[in-house]
Amino acid sequence: MKIGLLFGSFNPIHVGHLIIANYMANYTDLDKVWLVVSPQNPLKKYGDLINTYDRLEMAKLATDNAKNLSVSDVELKLPQPSYTIDTLAHLKEKYPQHEFALIMGSDNLVSLPKWKNFKLILRDYKIYVYPRPGYENAEYASHPSVTITMTPQMELSATFIRKSIAEKKDVRYFVPDSVLDFIESKNLYGKVK
Repeated sequence: MKIGLLFGSFNPIHVGHLIIANYMANYTDLDKVWLVVSPQNPLKKYGDLINTYDRLEMAKLATDNAKNLSVSDVELKLPQPSYTIDTLAHLKEKYPQHEFALIMGSDNLVSLPKWKNFKLILRDYKIYVYPRPGYENAEYASHPSVTITMTPQMELSATFIRKSIAEKKDVRYFVPDSVLDFIESKNLYGKVK
């Protein structure tokens, strides 16, 4: 089975993440997509990252009825910080029957040279890239391991959702109802309207 890995903090997971994952699982040659909840991206600041297990639970709620989407907690069990190359090596060893590929935005493709052992990633794994405005000319866009997809673009970010919740704005339709219910029940990111 060919499994695409969509890494993220999912703080919170939103419809933009789900559109990307669903597109990759249904419009490419990937069989399934695993959303890999990352405890901490080594290239990002902690900021207002909420509890990892709350983020994991929201991702599970969001994908509960999705046929080709699953949530993985593999990075929660690995040493921190979690580097993609280490996670890929771990998954390859644990699931030798599967072929793993990366899913990333064109913004991440631009920053790929900053990643640990990025040349090994390019050598050993396929990378499926979804477009992000302003990041069209990545150095490795024409690399044989890289596939640029026509994933629908959406200007929606978890930062926008957190800020909206803090400002008591209605975020319905930006996150699945089950995720919104969870955010409200735990009073995450401030009081939801």
